[in-house]
Amino acid sequence: MSAARNVIIIGSGPAGHTAGIYAARANLAPLMFEGMIRGGIPGGQLMITNDVENYPGFPAKITGPDLMKAFRDQSLHQGVEIRSEDVNKVDLSSRPFKVWAGDDDELVTANAIIIATGAQAKWLNLESEHALKGRGVSACAVCDGAFFRGQDVVVVGGGDTAMEESMYLSGICSSVTVVHRRGEFRASKTMQDRVLANPKIKAVYNSAVDEVLDVSKGEVTGVRLKNLVTGALTEIAATGLFVAIGHTPNTDLFTGQLDLHDNGYIKTRPGTAQTSVAGVFAAGDVQDFVYRQAVTAAGSGCMAALETERWLASQGAH
Repeated sequence: MSAARNVIIIGSGPAGHTAGIYAARANLAPLMFEGMIRGGIPGGQLMITNDVENYPGFPAKITGPDLMKAFRDQSLHQGVEIRSEDVNKVDLSSRPFKVWAGDDDELVTANAIIIATGAQAKWLNLESEHALKGRGVSACAVCDGAFFRGQDVVVVGGGDTAMEESMYLSGICSSVTVVHRRGEFRASKTMQDRVLANPKIKAVYNSAVDEVLDVSKGEVTGVRLKNLVTGALTEIAATGLFVAIGHTPNTDLFTGQLDLHDNGYIKTRPGTAQTSVAGVFAAGDVQDFVYRQAVTAAGSGCMAALETERWLASQGAH
């Protein structure tokens, strides 16, 4: 086994690459594992985002994959070593920390680890939904709502996230229809009251999306709803469908080794990237269930790298 690395970065979205860029510039010679983790793809959620208009520095917009290619190219230019293997297992019980990766389960050790494995949106798992992702189907109103200015949209969900997305979209769109499987929303009463009092928002209960229309046209023209009580099918005209039924953080590798919130996200000390284990830092959506934006992920990746460098210096390891 080779000598311990200064830092291993697990994950390759905006948080991981920003951490890599800063760590490389601090002469930490970071090793990044960008491989697919729990069904994710290298580059994170931006890899399934057609157009990005809200990342600073790109006034004419940029596609998600092009933005992530720029992140990756900059990491390589700064000297980040990038490997595409999956990380299969980690041991954070003692230093140096142990990471097993790739088909041959190679063991690599590090004095510090930055976790940037992200989170994944939960989907309805309809073929039509997947076919129209980025063509009218979205899981982020703040990211994509501006594309639907003055249009009619549908939001699926009944929790606080769905209420927040609906309120946000009501300020942009002509109308918002909120579809929920149960007879009442499960969001907090305050959030429900705000939504139900909004004249631009209509609630449809006891219903589920049966089909997203229209795959043959390559764009969303509406949704077909199924009433879960009567079985009746109805169609609603809309140009956008926002799925707001939650996200799943990619934290399976760290369960039982790091303190997690009840919703599965990694706990970090407020205002820092520090986890419950000294020398292990977390950045991006794997620890952020509030903002979930590329720009905030990148900022927390910077924080994680700066804190890693200072922590290693305090340990005499760098």
